[in-house]
Amino acid sequence: MLIRDTTAADWPAIWPFFRDIVAAGDTFTYPVDLTEEGGRDMWLLSAPNRTVVAVDDDGTVLGTAKMNANQMGNGAHVASASYMVDPARSGQGVGRALCEHSVEWARAAGFRGMQFNAVVETNEHAVRLYRSLGFEVVGTVPGAFRHPAKGYVGLHVMHLAL
Repeated sequence: MLIRDTTAADWPAIWPFFRDIVAAGDTFTYPVDLTEEGGRDMWLLSAPNRTVVAVDDDGTVLGTAKMNANQMGNGAHVASASYMVDPARSGQGVGRALCEHSVEWARAAGFRGMQFNAVVETNEHAVRLYRSLGFEVVGTVPGAFRHPAKGYVGLHVMHLAL
């Protein structure tokens, strides 16, 4: 697997799984009816931020990540990131590789920490992955996420000191 910067030519491969993940409404706080243009504008970041894709040997997009400063101004020393893996590629280590890559990017860029602001507490795969990489739940906002099947559930704030 290769992780590289995203190009505009990657978006048609990202959009189908991006759309399906967002429309499911169970892991991201994005509007479930997000348009393709809105998704592209939200996901494909410009420098100094970064968006990457994980691709296989044939160049097939397996997943994607976006990395950025969590806040502006006096909070810009903490990074954040988001990840989407094609559900057809789930369980193949794509999410872990993207997460590890983003942590290394944040370290190399001089960030002092990495924070995820809204990890749905029922997204057990993501929570387990982040914890395995050293992230800690530093707080949970009760009922802050309206899960389509489980009702109102918490959003974790997770942090890793770099």
